[in-house]
Amino acid sequence: MCYFSVSLWSIKKNYDNVQNIPYNTFGVVLGTSKYLYGGGINAYFKYRIDAAYFLFHRKKISYIIVSGDNREKNYNEPRMMKKELINKGIPSSFIYEDFSGICTLLSVLRVGKIFHQKKFTIISQKFHNERAVFIGNCLGLDVIGFNAKSLSFDYKIQFREILARIKAIWDIFIYLLSRNIG
Repeated sequence: MCYFSVSLWSIKKNYDNVQNIPYNTFGVVLGTSKYLYGGGINAYFKYRIDAAYFLFHRKKISYIIVSGDNREKNYNEPRMMKKELINKGIPSSFIYEDFSGICTLLSVLRVGKIFHQKKFTIISQKFHNERAVFIGNCLGLDVIGFNAKSLSFDYKIQFREILARIKAIWDIFIYLLSRNIG
């Protein structure tokens, strides 16, 4: 039920086509590892970077926030994403790093609180965008998603997403409850 509720909540706020997506000043690339555990480039990473580059050059966003995990000394998602975007030709002055986006909730929340953006485009794969858009809208933000190319159906990813959506609904409930109590 959680899985389908999140999908329905965000159905009209996710875009596959660059011609149809409205302009937002900021695009937010949600983090993932550049490399797979067994070696090689992570396709999810590559496709998110490609999508951000595409939106930037089509003037559908003016700035990019790369948000992700960097809790370990030798692992820094925002730095890896920024480096790839610069390698594609986007000037570093148009890219901001969020080093505390260790989960989707924090990435979306911090765009509002730290970067003072109430309206922005999230860039990730569709399954991830649906959850991020749901979270953003529950937080009172005007969030849309641009769906980066995805991979073929993967049971592990889908199972993980079911659990992530249950957790997202729980996290939103706890966050909103704590705001009302505090």
